[in-house]
Amino acid sequence: MEKSEFYRRAREDRNGPLHGIRVIEAATAWAGPMVGCALGDLGCDVVHVDLPGTPGGTAWPPNLPGTSLGLAHQTVNRNKSGVTIDLRRSEGAALFLELVAGADIVVENFKPGTLDGWGVGYEQCRAVNEAVIFVSVSGWGQFGPWSERAGYDPVALAAGGWMSLNGDPDGPPLKGPTYVADDLAGIHAALGAVAALQHRNATGEGQHVDVALLDALLFQSNGYLTAGATGLPLQRWGSEVGVSVPTNTFRCDDGYVYIAMILDAHWRKLCELMGRSELAEDARFATNVERIAHREQVNGIVAGWCATRTRTEVLDALNSIGVAVALVNSYAEAASEPHVLERDMLQSVTLSDGSEAPITGPAAKFSRTPTRVRHAAPVVGADTDSVLEAAGVSAARRATLRAAGVI
Repeated sequence: MEKSEFYRRAREDRNGPLHGIRVIEAATAWAGPMVGCALGDLGCDVVHVDLPGTPGGTAWPPNLPGTSLGLAHQTVNRNKSGVTIDLRRSEGAALFLELVAGADIVVENFKPGTLDGWGVGYEQCRAVNEAVIFVSVSGWGQFGPWSERAGYDPVALAAGGWMSLNGDPDGPPLKGPTYVADDLAGIHAALGAVAALQHRNATGEGQHVDVALLDALLFQSNGYLTAGATGLPLQRWGSEVGVSVPTNTFRCDDGYVYIAMILDAHWRKLCELMGRSELAEDARFATNVERIAHREQVNGIVAGWCATRTRTEVLDALNSIGVAVALVNSYAEAASEPHVLERDMLQSVTLSDGSEAPITGPAAKFSRTPTRVRHAAPVVGADTDSVLEAAGVSAARRATLRAAGVI
């Protein structure tokens, strides 16, 4: 299908399928802002709240080349407005609740109890907006023996068992190269917000949505938590998987490819391609079950064939027979792949300093209500006046609040 055919019925008057939904996000680091990132990409009007006088909760290195703008901030806070309110002060809490009164969703990712102590927790928000959907993201959740502990992505990976299976079979446990638990919690929280929104639209009832990094990670662990609970053995596979062979990283003359093979029919095609048709009938290798039992021999055969060829030769040859294969790309190589570009996974965006940068685009594609990076991440507090004015806060009151350091 051509891209133009997919989008042939697209509307141009909507920001996405959640156009018109107002989100107030009091969040820092990655998991909380990822909720607003996902909702903003889907068309929500997201207002991101930072504390005054701070660089913002995702002001992390590195900066985008040639700018003073951080990659993390530009990635996770696009499609948002930025305001500053000191929630720790009573005047700031009152101002925040005024914004909540006109909101559909509130997102926060502070340690449980923090916002309650500031006067802007779920019960206080519900008092001004009974239908509000209040989404809390934390390391361990709003209840449970660990709920009061500090929690970040790597400790969730450690506690949930994920790290124990990551890495080479003979090496130490390894964390992930990206914020796996943060990202999963953010996406589950966005999904939870949308589900709660549907319930509110049907009944008028708001509710508190509680998402823990640990829970999101365990949910996405492919049933391994059940395996652990029932005594099923689990082992570290490195680049392989336990259920199919050959499924592994293979070295070519100029780099690596990854081959994933489950079907015996694909094995037969690969044997023919390698000029080793007899292997398809060999009792040791004919079925996936037998190939698993002779894992090292199978890997050695495929590795020997790949080693004398370039990775592009292997890619083209295996694609021609329908076998799943990919180059093991760096992110720089992935960023130049025509397929990645055709899918709009990099979108040129004008940043707050006037420069241009390719920002990662939304994953889900909508034929009727397309999504996109509509605008760059804001400078901290850039939209404070416009957002508060729209909420009915007068210029005189804003001046007083600003003089007092509340905004």
